[in-house]
Amino acid sequence: MSSNPTVPLLSLTTMTRKSWKRFGRRHRIIRNIIATIMLPAAGLWYAPNIQLTTNTAIWALVYYFLSGIGITAGYHRLWSHRSYSASSFLELYLALAGAACFQGSIREWSRDHRAHHRYVDTDRDPYSISKGISYAHMGWLIIMPGLKQDKVDVSDLDSNRIVVWQHRNFTAIAIIVALKGGSIYAGILRMFFFQQATFCVNSLAHWLGDQPYDDRHSPQDHLFTTLITFGEGYHNFHHTFPSDYRNGVTWYQYDPTKWFIWSWKKAGLASDLHKYTSNLIGKCEYEQQQKQLDQFWAHLNWGVPHTNLPLTTWASFQQEICQGRELVVLAGLVTIRSYVGKDATSAFNGGVYAHSTAAHKLLDDLCVGILLGGVELTKNPWPPGPGNY
Repeated sequence: MSSNPTVPLLSLTTMTRKSWKRFGRRHRIIRNIIATIMLPAAGLWYAPNIQLTTNTAIWALVYYFLSGIGITAGYHRLWSHRSYSASSFLELYLALAGAACFQGSIREWSRDHRAHHRYVDTDRDPYSISKGISYAHMGWLIIMPGLKQDKVDVSDLDSNRIVVWQHRNFTAIAIIVALKGGSIYAGILRMFFFQQATFCVNSLAHWLGDQPYDDRHSPQDHLFTTLITFGEGYHNFHHTFPSDYRNGVTWYQYDPTKWFIWSWKKAGLASDLHKYTSNLIGKCEYEQQQKQLDQFWAHLNWGVPHTNLPLTTWASFQQEICQGRELVVLAGLVTIRSYVGKDATSAFNGGVYAHSTAAHKLLDDLCVGILLGGVELTKNPWPPGPGNY
């Protein structure tokens, strides 16, 4: 939901050049320290003294999911990447749910995330893994590097009434919705655990895992992060295809956020779901698999290349045998130490025993030459005349 996109409701110049330098950065640092360190510490301190009932535990888990989806489907896939469009009602819910996780306003979170994608793994990446896993996980929230705000376009967010309303009133909104239904388990501790889950995407998913689509940068698919963040851990896919509303691209991959967005579309609350074609995804996957195969191939010993083996005639081969060398011919290649003095090709390939692929590969280490003509010479001429078959 937005008004005229050409008329920002929030002045970009005022927010980034004056307020950020004089107040915004300091305010965010103080708020981050309170939200990510002081409040969780207080919650962990008081929790043992407060009885955890079954109803409270169930509500805490439910609210973990209901609020967390505000970050994954709202802050991330809707506002940071515009991977789908949402109705005003859905935007309002996602704005309130995301605030309940106390990770900053939509505008702040999305601006940082867009900068992360634009400058990933560089010094201008707000939470670059190149500065260490601790920095990428939480350290950046305390240091808050003074990045150039005008290098990331957030004009679409500044023209969205719900985004602007939430940004201007974030602290009050966050306190109300974060502590809804409880102060410790469903409030502070729920908030703390989902904060840590989100931070794992910035740290663990850039440090451990698989890279099935692209290995030019650090993002990796990480199962643990996927499970605790409702599908956000397919991070290699996400950085390769950032505007796809899916992170788990196949239907069976665990990605509740994707399933929610798809369900909202069916209910008329979401539209314009963006997704890349399976052909494009397949090409990226194929190239990455080929690159990994080439790297694996390069570490294997394939023996002397056949083009570098010396050519020898059958007569020379027999002469070598007479001189005591234990040589065998297999498919035109001269090997050593078995079936001495003969052509063992047919025997090796099933005449006596059909050897395995491993046995064929073992020949690479045993080849010493190539037999001119490839086969044992016979007394019959070639091409054969009548009666010489």
